[in-house]
Amino acid sequence: MSIEPAPVFVARGLTKTYGSGDAQVRALIDVDLDIRRGEFVVLIGASGSGKSTLLNILGGLDVPTSGELRFADHVLTGASEADLTRYRREHVGFVFQFYNLIPSLTVYENVALVTDIAEHPMAINEALAWVALSERRDHFPSQLSGGEQQRVAIARAIVKQPEVLLCDEPTGALDYAKGKRVLEVIAKVNAELGTTAVVITHNVAIAGMADRVIRLGDGRVQSVEVNERKLTPSELSW
Repeated sequence: MSIEPAPVFVARGLTKTYGSGDAQVRALIDVDLDIRRGEFVVLIGASGSGKSTLLNILGGLDVPTSGELRFADHVLTGASEADLTRYRREHVGFVFQFYNLIPSLTVYENVALVTDIAEHPMAINEALAWVALSERRDHFPSQLSGGEQQRVAIARAIVKQPEVLLCDEPTGALDYAKGKRVLEVIAKVNAELGTTAVVITHNVAIAGMADRVIRLGDGRVQSVEVNERKLTPSELSW
């Protein structure tokens, strides 16, 4: 009998409220969630369902109004801003829909920026090899396709060897072929480096790649589905 890996995230009763009075918006409501080490999780749901709010709280970019969140042996709820900054720096890699590269820096230099704040970074050329961009290392972002720019963003996220990779609509600005290439990189990082991956998407087809699919709606977890067989990106179609 196989033993499941311990949870890397444990959330209990997570609630996030914005505003007050008549303008109050409850973005998350009493969310309970465990995410296991090395797992590939896809979060899906309509716009406004709470996906990005949950991802931002998991990544220490936002804090819940109430509830408890632990990452491994770190209690994140109630942590100081300095502690959250250290948590983001040491444990989390972020990939967003828009690449946030610095236009005046080369591919190599954009990735190198992160190594200055990382505790145990991998070699920059190794990170570029992971995303198949070694030959583009001296190019500037304007000389790259959107898919290549997103792969630079992934290299920048993984060069510090984070335990968790949090991706918010990583293929949202890409066409079908470039989107698949980006998904291949994320799947490879998850499978071969053992990095826990949490991916937000509006594209339901991508859910086939996941170990588990968590559907959110109106700030609540509506369902959790387990994929008996994970699809490879090449098997996806949309």
